[in-house]
Amino acid sequence: MKRRRLGLSTRAIHGDPKARADWTAVAPPLYQSSTFTNPVGSTAEVLYSRYGNNPNQVDIGKKLALLEGAEAALFLSSGMGACALASEWIYGGVHRLFREEFGKLGIDVSFVNPTQQRTWKKAMRKTTRAVFLETPTNPLLRVIDLEPVATVCKAEGLALIVDSTFASPVNFRPLEHGADLVIHSATKYLNGHTDVIAGAVAGTDQVVEEVRRLMQVWGQAIDPFAAWLIDRGMRTLPVRVHRHNEIGLAVAEWCAKQDAIARVHYPGLPSHLDHELAKRILGGFGGMLGIELKGGVRAAERFLKALTIATHAPSLGGVETLVSEPRLTSHASLTAEQRAQAGIPDGFLRFSLGLEDPDDLIADFAQALARH
Repeated sequence: MKRRRLGLSTRAIHGDPKARADWTAVAPPLYQSSTFTNPVGSTAEVLYSRYGNNPNQVDIGKKLALLEGAEAALFLSSGMGACALASEWIYGGVHRLFREEFGKLGIDVSFVNPTQQRTWKKAMRKTTRAVFLETPTNPLLRVIDLEPVATVCKAEGLALIVDSTFASPVNFRPLEHGADLVIHSATKYLNGHTDVIAGAVAGTDQVVEEVRRLMQVWGQAIDPFAAWLIDRGMRTLPVRVHRHNEIGLAVAEWCAKQDAIARVHYPGLPSHLDHELAKRILGGFGGMLGIELKGGVRAAERFLKALTIATHAPSLGGVETLVSEPRLTSHASLTAEQRAQAGIPDGFLRFSLGLEDPDDLIADFAQALARH
């Protein structure tokens, strides 16, 4: 008899559930140990937390694989540790990694517009081995149709790597759309409580095993306690993301009506360039929102200083609302001209909407805008 596929929330809570012995702890135990005893004479791989095979590390990898529909998944000590031909619309830190550091390793990166399919083909070289992009993008919330890119990648024998941090497995699962590998900054929605730094990769057994081999050499294994916290976070991932979706749309619709805001970037709005695509491929529009304030930097600073509920801080995906300026955080390595060319002018604010009451958030933003 074929086993019934479990729903996303059930997988997020239980992983692959099995019958438990009597007196088993309901909450998973924390294995805060660097090493484990080995059977004498055994040729099996030793259990060692640097190898990523601590039970806490293994369990969250299995759970993420179930959520993403992947054969395997692995968590690392940071999102940057998880990161070619690359989309121009990627996180500033990854852009810097590609631009400044990969060359030292003999890896060249070409940056292309992800919506122009012809440019992907034209930019490919004989040495191209992978395509990297993120969707939705940071901070403009552009949504990319993976299937045309995946078609080109398969025809050319290239790996398609997708950063799906903003969507989480609840709103989008790249492997279902032709990606070969999906990565996350697990610091964000997978954990969801602003108390962990971690990254994750999910894909085929073969690819994830290669990542594991490199991790063991480079020392990027996640700490057991961080793994335990991420498991705690993933148990509420679906309910949190559904709530983020509701709040995100409510706040975006309010922002779109404000005279002090020149432009709102949110895929759930009909005015967004990718709204129709987002409706078709996303399970929800998310809790990330970008706005452009009239008045530039001074208007942004007045707004930020007036906030009482939302917090001026980088990062995203937690239960609390955070507001940041990409010019000083994710895209600080770019010049003002480069940011403007990328569609991130001065006065741009990025909201990571938390789980507060939306009416309270809107009231907080309204009084902050009144200082405009």
